[in-house]
Amino acid sequence: MTSENTVQRRADLWTLDPAVTFLNHGSFGACPRAVIAHQRALQDELEREPVLFLARKLEARIDAARERTARLVGAKPEDLVFVRNATEGVNAVLRSLDLSSGDELLTTDHAYNACKNALHYVADRVGAKVVVASVPFPIDDAATVVERVLAAVTDRTKLALIDHVTSPTGIVLPVPELVAALRARGVETLVDGAHAPGMLELDLDALGAAWYTGNAHKWLCAPKGAAILHCRRDKQASLRPTVISHGANDPRAHRSRFWLEFDWGGTFDPTAVLTVPFAIDWMESLAPGGLREVRTHNHLLALEARQILCDRLGVTAPAPASMLGSLATVCLPPARGESAEKAGALPFDPLQEALFERFSIEVPVFVFGAEKLRCVRVAAQWYNHRAQYERLADALESLLAR
Repeated sequence: MTSENTVQRRADLWTLDPAVTFLNHGSFGACPRAVIAHQRALQDELEREPVLFLARKLEARIDAARERTARLVGAKPEDLVFVRNATEGVNAVLRSLDLSSGDELLTTDHAYNACKNALHYVADRVGAKVVVASVPFPIDDAATVVERVLAAVTDRTKLALIDHVTSPTGIVLPVPELVAALRARGVETLVDGAHAPGMLELDLDALGAAWYTGNAHKWLCAPKGAAILHCRRDKQASLRPTVISHGANDPRAHRSRFWLEFDWGGTFDPTAVLTVPFAIDWMESLAPGGLREVRTHNHLLALEARQILCDRLGVTAPAPASMLGSLATVCLPPARGESAEKAGALPFDPLQEALFERFSIEVPVFVFGAEKLRCVRVAAQWYNHRAQYERLADALESLLAR
């Protein structure tokens, strides 16, 4: 059992408000003190001499950051670029597609809303169609995901957008099996791995997906504004960034067009990207077993948190432990006198607001699926501990009873 001193030491590594029980690392991450300090030092250097930093030194620094990040995710640096976030990566791929009327873009009903919007945007422009495969939740096994996705494939399917870790339900989809099965049917896959770097062990070269994008600001705890986009070599010529800039006609032949276009999209603050290697190394330093031990710790803590909530609320775990990483979703019993539709009203569920306003607990509550299941999703990061989830269970028992 983790001692109180250890819990406090871990919490002190972050700048999170000690008055708030923060169980929502999955939404935007949380940057540790040391990582913030490293980025601020880079920002100070940038502002002392912007031309030196941006025009003379930046390319080499991006290359170094790319090489360190590529090693972490099992990729060759030549196939990797940085983007601001996974949503930007998804948009770059989708807006580079050569689509025709009647083509189909496949995804699941667990897909992230922003990425679904991007799918509909590119489809609507040419008369293509977005096809949504229904993946059940609660779910019994990963094989069901493969079955449902493949059943939605037709001879008009041009691309499948598949989440690695779903945002609403926190389940890990069987991406290697899906990528292989879809490619065997002539369908390339864009993997939205927003949560995967730092949460899951990745080998993007072995995965073989045409495109893979993932955030560094979530489970790697890098600053906001740093994410990766991996593109298989045979797809790089047709992939363009969301912002067309100087790289489009840069005459240099010793750097790939892929790098030239994505590395410079106009004046921006590159310090989030340049801080990614420091964040990786810092996360590796947290435990004797490095980031692998941190991932295992977070996974086991997420399972423990889910069990606490299920036991206290009298509900059943909605997915097998093998389909979880560092996020866990629990379906709540209904609150008295409140419909699921009302409970899930945007922008925040009233239960989520009550947890924050009355108990200072930050955790997402939402309604998911055709059955309008009211759910709570907990995250488990190095700074979290068992007592926080017990406090959440106490608060939920109190609020649901009212």
